[in-house]
Amino acid sequence: MSERIAVIINPISGAGRRPDIARRRAELAASIIEQRHLDAEVFVTERSGHARELTHSALGRGATLCIAWGGDGTVNEVASALVDGPASLAVVPSGSGNGLAREVGIPFQPRAAFDVAFDGRDRLIDAGELEGRLFFNIAGLGLDARVAHQFAVGGLARRGFMKYIEIALREIFTFAPDESTIVIDGETIRVRALLVAFANARQYGNGAVIAPAARIDDGRLDVVIVEHRSPWAVMFHAPKLFSGKVAQVPRVRSLTATAVEVSCGQAVMYHVDGEPYVGGAIVHARIRPAALRIRVPNLESG
Repeated sequence: MSERIAVIINPISGAGRRPDIARRRAELAASIIEQRHLDAEVFVTERSGHARELTHSALGRGATLCIAWGGDGTVNEVASALVDGPASLAVVPSGSGNGLAREVGIPFQPRAAFDVAFDGRDRLIDAGELEGRLFFNIAGLGLDARVAHQFAVGGLARRGFMKYIEIALREIFTFAPDESTIVIDGETIRVRALLVAFANARQYGNGAVIAPAARIDDGRLDVVIVEHRSPWAVMFHAPKLFSGKVAQVPRVRSLTATAVEVSCGQAVMYHVDGEPYVGGAIVHARIRPAALRIRVPNLESG
């Protein structure tokens, strides 16, 4: 039986925006679909949360494959609507980080990514959950959450990887965390943390690997605790984030867990797949094993 396909396009993802990007992306998707004689609908998002709504509507009409063309936020919205169901997610990456696409080897050229969507294989991966919100890559609190908030406050102007770096350099000189109590599968840790990352996959995106040992299908979260340190120490050790050697940095701990509780004594700023939120004084994270079907490249050749 042939697949019924929904292509959901975010017209503002990525750093290099043009006024006609929505039309250009929609036309390319329609052209590829026509060439393959596929049963597909193409949609363009209009606001935050719209990708999730469009996915739910497509599922109601019998969609079996939903293609998210956008960044990590768009992928998160579409994937969140697909969890624990029979339909598959495919990704055409066009965001600032593209963490999940990098993790599963999806190419960045749109036509090549569509080839994976139509010719690849399905893989079951885990989902993480933080305060009831799903994530498929990284969630966390502390410095990375503050950067995510500031990135969102900046709106659409000057987005992209360099904007993240600019904000992070500013935040490391002002962030002063309180002591937190972290309970990981019953073990209690008290720490003044620069950040606590809940990793389903290995990297934030752009090669920034926070959890080198994380696996997206092992049924566990990697919890990475980076203790507070001076801004100069942060900058000195930052290159190890991009060489996959963050575990070698002093006062960095990595544990695995199925459930985590973090108590901070005040409202917690956190993020899920880079999207910022504010929670209560206590937040909970957990793993949801084998929750999502994602279309990945075939490994038969070579």
